[in-house]
Amino acid sequence: MDAIEVIVAKRDGAELSTPQIDWVIEHYTSGAVAHEQMAALNMAILLNGMSRREIVDWTRAMIRSGERMDWDALDRPTTDKHSTGGVGDKITLPLAPAVAACGGAVPQLSGRGLGHTGGTLDKLESIPGWRAHLTNEEMLSVLREAGSVICAAGEGLAPADRKLYALRDVTGTVESIPLIASSIMSKKIAEGTSALVLDVKVGAGAFMKTPERAHELARTMVELGLDAGVKTVALLTAMDRPLGNTAGNALEVAESVEVLAGGGPADVVELTVALAREMLDAAGLAGKDPEDALRDGSAMDCWRRMIIAQGGDPDAPLPTARETHTITASASGVLTRLDAYAVGLAAWRLGAGRARKEDPVSAGAGVVWHARPGEHVTFGQPLFTLHSDDPTRFERALAALDGSFDLVEHGTPDLLPLIIERIDS
Repeated sequence: MDAIEVIVAKRDGAELSTPQIDWVIEHYTSGAVAHEQMAALNMAILLNGMSRREIVDWTRAMIRSGERMDWDALDRPTTDKHSTGGVGDKITLPLAPAVAACGGAVPQLSGRGLGHTGGTLDKLESIPGWRAHLTNEEMLSVLREAGSVICAAGEGLAPADRKLYALRDVTGTVESIPLIASSIMSKKIAEGTSALVLDVKVGAGAFMKTPERAHELARTMVELGLDAGVKTVALLTAMDRPLGNTAGNALEVAESVEVLAGGGPADVVELTVALAREMLDAAGLAGKDPEDALRDGSAMDCWRRMIIAQGGDPDAPLPTARETHTITASASGVLTRLDAYAVGLAAWRLGAGRARKEDPVSAGAGVVWHARPGEHVTFGQPLFTLHSDDPTRFERALAALDGSFDLVEHGTPDLLPLIIERIDS
């Protein structure tokens, strides 16, 4: 067997056999298959698709490329959540401790931001002392102490996916649903959790722009989870407008702490509670409601234990940007549209995100919006506050926000429902 044989087969529309898939994943991981050869195969997959059997085999081969984690030593069931990414999506931060407060164990392996979408690890690293990189033994210790852990995936978890993800990002093959689904699910299945809830974002600020494409991706991932023996459920949720009122690392941590304290933006609370209930149900846990955990302080207690166990100081002041710039309303009216992608792009240009994985991020940079679609604003009222350590970044952020919102004298926003659809077995 050789790489050219596999590339040609998929180029010509054939189904790849299980031995072909096993061979190419194993040999790409080891370096025997060149990057340009795998890039050609990825493009053939993007253009010709994969059958369900092929996607299952591809996912299993990536899982076998590394270790599979085991949480049998815990005295509570494990349950996890994965989001496909959006703007202002800080849900993981209040969600993991809320589920822990209700009896679940949440081994949340998260990532960093790239482009206009924020990364959970970047947000948490704005907390002084907090550590993203833990050994498996340290993860188990934090889970026992706090009930939840949020950290980076280890080098041994699905190394094939690590190489493939970087390659897809630079070869125009990110859009392939078989490759997206297998990438996400190989890591989540290898993570060893017994139950998984998928938050598949839909809209301008998400990777999936339409409910139809999001449904296809969600259905594929649910089937992969079920085939692997992981109880898996997906929610399609709105990302035509950003979540909450902030986009940026420390800004989003502060907003998450508000939610944990029983307050915070209504949409962040609603989605946190909905996903937490799904996670608890998938894990077979009944009893305490996550809404109560946010209200009575038990979720906050789990948050503090988790942050401290990972070296952070939950009482330390969060970083703030050195400079701010406010955009005010040029007229009075109803805000009928707020483009999530534009807001995310502005936050990225202010320093909250990165163009390359190795780029640093500014903890204090980001965007605060002071009105949400459906709200009435008056002339001169602040609409956005931009935060950056470098004032020369404001001009490009302002350009990103130009045309990103509509103010009309009388109007009603045309918005997707926050929770669009639920997909299960």
